[in-house]
Amino acid sequence: MNNGHNPAMSFTDDVKSSLRIAYALRRVPQGRLAGVSPCPDSPRTGDIVLAEVEKIGKNASLELADGRSCRLHVGDRLAVVFGNRYATMQFEGYARAEGKRCDLLSKGGVCGLVASKHAAVPDPTKLRLLGAVADEQGHSLRLREFALAPAPARERPRVIAVCGTSMDAGKTHTATSLIKGLQQQGCRVAGIKLTGTATGKDTWSFLDAGACAALNFVDGGYPSTYLCTTQELLSLYNLLLAHAASHRAEWAVVEIADGLLQLETAALLKTKRFSATVDAWIFAAGDPMGAAAGLRMLQSWGISPLAISGIVCMSPLAMKEAEAATGLPCLSSQELERGRLTAQLLEAVPSLVSA
Repeated sequence: MNNGHNPAMSFTDDVKSSLRIAYALRRVPQGRLAGVSPCPDSPRTGDIVLAEVEKIGKNASLELADGRSCRLHVGDRLAVVFGNRYATMQFEGYARAEGKRCDLLSKGGVCGLVASKHAAVPDPTKLRLLGAVADEQGHSLRLREFALAPAPARERPRVIAVCGTSMDAGKTHTATSLIKGLQQQGCRVAGIKLTGTATGKDTWSFLDAGACAALNFVDGGYPSTYLCTTQELLSLYNLLLAHAASHRAEWAVVEIADGLLQLETAALLKTKRFSATVDAWIFAAGDPMGAAAGLRMLQSWGISPLAISGIVCMSPLAMKEAEAATGLPCLSSQELERGRLTAQLLEAVPSLVSA
């Protein structure tokens, strides 16, 4: 197995000028991407590799480290990272390779092998591995090396957690709307995407809504959080919350990816060391039945959301059904942006009223 210190071949000027560096590597200084060494025999989550596009599939573009979306072509050379992916509407994938070949699991630059996919999704973009990306000393790079350092202890912001019924239930839009609503009331708000697979669009949307900081698991050195232990997620949460505090955030809106039935999500929400730190919960649902069933599950875990939001709020009739079934208000993104929930949040967490 490659020990990470095999002699590396330096990148040529041609490779450097044409290299597409994925969003998942946004914390890696470009100067550290100096050359290529032999691929690891058995890839691990976080291994950074050089790959060439062999065939375009589902992801026909790549999110770059600077946020730009780059159209892919056969022959393009990419700096990507091995990781796992859990996406019920797209791919189930793992940090593996078949010889020198693997799949592009996400637009953000996570690679591995697809184990299953949604029937409506095309096959993944196919990659050929050229080697492990190494620094000038020939050390093969891993994403964890570039995680944020622990932040100095400060008073933590109050936490609003957004969870949901499933992928694409409207969690990110709900979190973004909450950030906007609080920001318009003069509050300093940080957005945190705690779990998921590397992509820039969610954190960019937090910043666009006025967040004073937008953080995600990539800042903790993870290309994705699928198959992370609960302790790893708790440590990640504490790290990101501490950095939100260092930005003087009064609030942190924390989005938890996927649905309540996803194993890491369920384990985290059932852990008192996490749930006890959350001051308010908002539940994003795709439909009224999901809202009703999800609420019962959350309540069995000792969690009582303040409101329902998400895709269900796109239909007035669905909102009526959900409100009747749950007894909770259904608040659209527009209502959240206008601060409809702000007074209730301040009442629930009175110590947050600004001086």
